[in-house]
Amino acid sequence: MTAADLQLMQGLAQRLTAIRADLVNGDATFGELAWNWGKGHARDGVSRPRRLWFSGGRLVAWGWAVLPRQETRNDGSVKDVTSASLVYQVHPDHAGLVDEVIDWYDGAAAGVDRTVMPSAADLFALKRWAAHGYETDSASLGDDGSWTQLNERDLTHLEQPLLPDGFRFRTADEAGPEAAVQAHLDAWAPSAYTAESYEGVRRTATYRGDLHVLVEAPDGTMASSTIMWLDEANRTAEFEPVGTHPDYRRLGLGRAMLLHGMRLARAAGAVQTTVACLGAPGHPQARGLYYSVGFRECTRDAPLIRFGTAG
Repeated sequence: MTAADLQLMQGLAQRLTAIRADLVNGDATFGELAWNWGKGHARDGVSRPRRLWFSGGRLVAWGWAVLPRQETRNDGSVKDVTSASLVYQVHPDHAGLVDEVIDWYDGAAAGVDRTVMPSAADLFALKRWAAHGYETDSASLGDDGSWTQLNERDLTHLEQPLLPDGFRFRTADEAGPEAAVQAHLDAWAPSAYTAESYEGVRRTATYRGDLHVLVEAPDGTMASSTIMWLDEANRTAEFEPVGTHPDYRRLGLGRAMLLHGMRLARAAGAVQTTVACLGAPGHPQARGLYYSVGFRECTRDAPLIRFGTAG
């Protein structure tokens, strides 16, 4: 997938956000697309095929699959991914194309377990996936399941962000690439993120170093970090990712960083912010953090699976 593909896909996300935001699938949002492509496109290669559908010269549907692969992480461990997953989006005016997306995915990932997470609000798509043999992924819906919810809040009334003594806000423009990469690795270890990953993120057309926020500890450690993706057309900003170093958790850094980020987003022209988190009961930490600064659920995934059969 190319940078030009990414911009077309983000454009479809913007058009859907404007008319039916509840139909934007998990990982198909404006910010998630940029983050996932930027950090992985140089590494993933053929393990992430894509297909685009056009009508009248405009992109109206796309599919982006993740095939089985091995993933080397920064601690030297290797993660074996044995199933396939799909991110996709179809414009509601061309809803029937979901059948072509499914057929393409089944062909690209034939013979292995295949998962997908359409929006729970997309009743037409859910019926079509079921007609092709996909069923509710009960494991994903368990207490420790992996489905996500998207949360939103407006930016009309914002608390003053408060950091502990000696901590301060920085931007990636100020702190530099090495600090930005280390902040992510510290928060998400073990991780496949690298300096090359960050360079890919920075090369996306919608990345802004002044909206990549970090919290610096008194000893110089970048204790928390987040990137905001500004969708100027819809005047929204999406936080992705959000993370804190394990040694600096439960100090209120994440909360202060989100409030500070929302103020920056508002100054940049946004009137609303969004952030995704795991929605299952067994993952309350991030959800509790986001709810504490005023976010509330607006959409959620409907995890589906088709077990490995040819065709």
